[in-house]
Order: sequence, then structure tokens, then C-alpha cells
Amino acid sequence: MSNSGGARSGADEPTSFVLQPPNRQGPVPGNPYAVSPPSPTRAVPPGSAQAPEGPGAGRLIAGRYRLLAKLGHGGMGTVWRAEDETVGREVAVKEPRVPDHLPERERANAFERMRREARAAARLDHPAVVNVHDVAVVDDQPWIVMELVRGRSLGDALQEGTLSAREAARIGLEVLGALEAAHAAGILHRDVKPDNVLLGRYDRVVLTDFGIAQIEGETSLTDTGGFVGSPEYIAPERVLGQRPGPASDLWSLGVVLYAATEGVSPFRRSNTPATLQSVLNATPAPPASAPGPLAEAIRGLLDKDPARRPDAARVRALLEAAAHPPAAQPTQVARIPGQGTGGRRLRFGRTAWIGLGAAVVAAAVTAYLVIADPFAGPLPGGWEVKQEKDFAASLAVPAAYQRTVPDRKSDQTHWVRYTDWSGSIWIALSLEKKAEDTGGTIAGSAAAEMYDDDTRFKESGSYELDMDEGPKKSDPQETTYRDRKAARNTVPFTTDDSENPRPREVQIFYYRTPGGDMYKLTVSYPDKSDFTARGREVASTAIANLDIDGT
Repeated sequence: MSNSGGARSGADEPTSFVLQPPNRQGPVPGNPYAVSPPSPTRAVPPGSAQAPEGPGAGRLIAGRYRLLAKLGHGGMGTVWRAEDETVGREVAVKEPRVPDHLPERERANAFERMRREARAAARLDHPAVVNVHDVAVVDDQPWIVMELVRGRSLGDALQEGTLSAREAARIGLEVLGALEAAHAAGILHRDVKPDNVLLGRYDRVVLTDFGIAQIEGETSLTDTGGFVGSPEYIAPERVLGQRPGPASDLWSLGVVLYAATEGVSPFRRSNTPATLQSVLNATPAPPASAPGPLAEAIRGLLDKDPARRPDAARVRALLEAAAHPPAAQPTQVARIPGQGTGGRRLRFGRTAWIGLGAAVVAAAVTAYLVIADPFAGPLPGGWEVKQEKDFAASLAVPAAYQRTVPDRKSDQTHWVRYTDWSGSIWIALSLEKKAEDTGGTIAGSAAAEMYDDDTRFKESGSYELDMDEGPKKSDPQETTYRDRKAARNTVPFTTDDSENPRPREVQIFYYRTPGGDMYKLTVSYPDKSDFTARGREVASTAIANLDIDGT
């Protein structure tokens, strides 16, 4: 399909785009292209109970598309639910939305992007790409008529919580298929993000919004020096102004998979420059909720060098393995090869662990303090931010968790703990203040503190968290916190209850402030049980949303 963009020969006259037969309808949970409640595919008589609603509704476009209601809007247009009165079906119609004050060149570019969106989507024959039925030219502006997708977007779904590794892999496979079809046709999507992935009934997944797609052989629309797309999902090579390729779209898919399982983009910061800087330089924490092949896929896709990223075939193999794991496959913690203790032996602050262990029973029955405080990052439903003034920090925790503090504080260590009512999952924050460290026991970096703890843990067989003293494994990782060095360790263990030992796992996040204070955020939960996935989700969300004043 193509569109000359010339003047129309009659009022609201459609172009010669070929009308396609209706595609199967999939309830897709939405973005502006999606609609949640299913509605009958039939004409809606004016004045009926389902008559057009809102300003602009009721207008007839190209002599056949009756606008019924607005579904949403984006940077380049408003999407309407409309009735195709010629064939008696509902469609989505994208109306150009360009400010009148823009220079003529920018207005022309915006309209050309919409034409390209139609051409790009119409060239692709894949069930995970939304069908384009027609393009109508009204007052020299292209209105795109496409399949009405019912449901909501992945972005909307993630506002309610994260996905399991298996579900994320299934969705990733569908998006990958759409990208493979696009790349085979010489098209780069360039804006793969959760809001552009629609989830529908019958397990349908649709990739939408090819509005900034680059079609091979066509000139760039960014010759004014800017770029388009969502900063936290843009590949590093695009940030640097280098020529993108299919690997750039695959990078964005990796960020989407990370956000789907961890609940937050690994590169999101408080402003666009900081976000772009993190895309270039930050190393994300390993995806704790995405084990095995899914973790491998995400790590590979987020390689800063596009030449080292896995190709689509390798990504497909990993996602297939994650979406359809063998029945007996054990859950494993994701690892990053090549990182370890490095032979360093440092100190372990044991006072905090003793205090935390002593609070395990009391935490389940102690009343908690809730201090409402707005937080910049998105939180799953049922979570709240707890401001801990003594720690100069804020914690994100499930709202019903119970708060516990020590009866008395040691000279060097302060801690607070939040526990669910069952006592199964708990979150604790400890702080060793530099001003109180008269013995110089605080390590010089977060990683040094982690390796110190890890060394002592392997020597003694215990972090003093009710662990047994048998041999154990750990997964120490160096990471970043707001573009500063941090560390994170994951330790599976068995409790020291001789009559009823239980498998558990603990994740410990380390951060040393520029002033020398050492923060440790610890999350412990049952392992090899129904609580494991929930515990890892709690750990990922709590660590991602830790807010330390002055950072």
C-alpha cells in the first residue's frame, strides 16, 4: 500500500487503499488502539442508546466511517472507535493531531509519519501486527483506518503487577514474531514498549504503533537533529546517533521483558537526560524474577554493543525454553557469568543480622507505622511508601506488612523491618553510619561490603539469619543504584530448625553513600514453594524503589 498524499477530489473522499476482510477479533487489553468492552459489530443509528458520544463524535469520515467515541490519544493523533457503515463493523480510526502553530515542515513530517505507519503495518502479514484496512485523506491529512483491538496494553497490565517468567516469555515470543516480520520487510519499529503491546483474549498479542518506523530506502524524518521514541526503551546506538538496525528493536524487547518481570524499566530515571545517560552507562541489576533462559535472553539483549546481542533465532530459542520449561526443571536464580568474589576478604556487620533474626516472631504481630509519602516510581497495587526518617530513606512495601524496630539500637547499626502477617516474607533495611563507625569497620564500597559478607558467610556457613551451617551457594553481583556503584547478593539456604528445616532464599542489596554510610536492604522468603515467586517479586520491587535521601 502507498499514499500519494495529494489533494482529495471530493469531500472526505477515501484513497484507493484496498479494503481487507475483517480479521478475527481479539480482546486485547489496550492503548489508544484498544477498547476493553466488546461491542456488537453493527451500525449505530443516531439517537440510539449507543449513539456517538463526545465532541466530534458522529462525524462521517470518507463517506463511510462514523466516529462513535474517543479511545485515547498520543503524540501524533487521536484514536476513535468508529463504525464502517459500508460493511457494518467497528474499526479504529486514527485522526491526525498536529498543532496548528507548528512550522509547515514539521506538520508535513508528522503527516508523513502517519502515512508511513499505514504503509509499514499494511506491508506486514503477521497475526501480531494490527491490520490496516484503509487510509482516508481528509483536508490533505491521512486518517488511518485499522482493526479495532479490544482490551488493554501491556503497560496497563503492568500497573497491576508483574508477569510470571513463563507469561512474559510467551508475550515476548509474539512480539519477536512481529519484529521478525517487520525486519524481513525492511522495517524497523523503533518504539517497542509496553504501551505498544496489546494483550487480548485467546492469548493474542499485537504490536501496534508503527508511527515512527523506519522503512528501508526511505529518507529519515529526523533531519532536524532530534530523535523520536521512548527514552528508557531506546537502544544505546540510537542515543549516540548511530545507524540503528534490527538489533536496536531487539534491545527494546529486552527492556520490555525486564519491565514485565521486574515491574520497572532498568533505565528509568527522573528526567530524560538522566534516563539516556543510564541507557549508555548503567548496568541493570540481574532480573531476579526471570530465571534460566529468560534471564539469559534479557542479559544478552541488553548488551550495549549491538554486535554482541543475540539474533532473533537465538532469542526465540531462549524464549521458547522459558515459555515451555520441562516439568521437572528447578527454579534457579539468574546469574551473570564472569562475576564473583575476586578473592577479596572483607568484614561482615553481624549486629544487624542478629537483631533481624530476633524479630521474626514479633514482626508478625507488631503494629506498623504508615507515613504517606509520594514516590516517583510506579508501584504495584497494594503497595505503599514508608518514610523512615531515622534512616533518611523511604521504603516501598506491601501495605499490610507489619513494622518492627529493635527495642534498643546498637552503637553502630540501625534497622527496621516489615513482615507479612504470616511471617513468611520480610523486608528489612539496616544502616551503619560513618559518623558512628569509630573502628573503621564499614567497607570502602558496596561491593567490598558484599564480598566481605559473602566470604564470612562461606567460612562460617551462616549469615546469622537462622541458617543451617551446611555448605551453601551465593550469587554476588555488582550493580548500580541511580548510576552509582552498588551490589546485590542472592543466597538460597535451609533453616537451622533441626526438627522442621525449611528452604528459604534471601536477597541483600548494598549501597554506600558518598559520605560513607552503608545501607543494606534485605528480603527473605520461602524457597521451593508457592511463596517463592511472590518473594522474588517483593524483593525486586522493594530494591527497585528504595529511595535514599540525597541520591
